[in-house]
Amino acid sequence: MSELLSQLWTPEMQAAFTVVLVLLVILYVLSIVWVVRDAYLRGTAWYIWAVVSLVPVLGVIAYCLLRPPLLQLDKDEQELEIALKQRQLMKYGECAACGYPVEADFVLCPNCHTQLKNLCMRCNHALEPSWTVCPYCATPVGAPAASSGSRPRRSGSSGSRRPSGGAQQ
Repeated sequence: MSELLSQLWTPEMQAAFTVVLVLLVILYVLSIVWVVRDAYLRGTAWYIWAVVSLVPVLGVIAYCLLRPPLLQLDKDEQELEIALKQRQLMKYGECAACGYPVEADFVLCPNCHTQLKNLCMRCNHALEPSWTVCPYCATPVGAPAASSGSRPRRSGSSGSRRPSGGAQQ
């Protein structure tokens, strides 16, 4: 038996076995490097995955099965896109009376004609109901216009709120 083994174990076979063994060691080291780098880019605990990847084949398989689906860079980009979309949606709102979508600078709801905002008596910009002064012309809200006598009667009991156009039924 040893005679047969010595005939098969030639110097060429030894060289081929050495080359295969060196390639397997290089592949093993590169797989550990890949796991550590990929885990770092995905924002996970790379040092824990480095220890797990030391188990020759099972460590890399476990990492491939359990790793996060997105790189940290992609996750940050998605969060920025969501924040941008939310910011764009802040330009719009809903009418409190009917739920119809309205833009931020609408004074009346186009659907039910409910008054959404007040108008500045001097510059006619839309004002939020909670504002006490117009940020465009510095006129106090509710103050009479300088020379505007064209406004119809105003009730004194509802200081900052005007009657809505669609309230009569």
